[in-house]
Amino acid sequence: MSDKQIPLQIRKIIFEKFNDSNLRFTNDEIFEILKNNGLDGSLAIDDMEPYFKQLHDEGLIRPIAQNFTTQWFKIFETVEKLHCNSCNQDAYLGKLEPRTCRQCNASI
Repeated sequence: MSDKQIPLQIRKIIFEKFNDSNLRFTNDEIFEILKNNGLDGSLAIDDMEPYFKQLHDEGLIRPIAQNFTTQWFKIFETVEKLHCNSCNQDAYLGKLEPRTCRQCNASI
């Protein structure tokens, strides 16, 4: 899984497992799912911090608490699965996010 794929996979996991703005989830939970889905075994939870920051900066998630390396998050708004006709990939975007594909930057 490439560095570009990790935030896309996190978005997919949020859509599939935590797609409710009242639910909270942790970076640890997401990390375990990523590891089970083939994430590079040399990566540690601390290596995930930039990806969660990116998702926060993009407006998908918000941090609500932290305890050492564990961070708790909530989504701002439910996530929608959209299809990008330009790159033929699925995109997982929060309802408040711009309709731009995270793979190819095309408008959706």
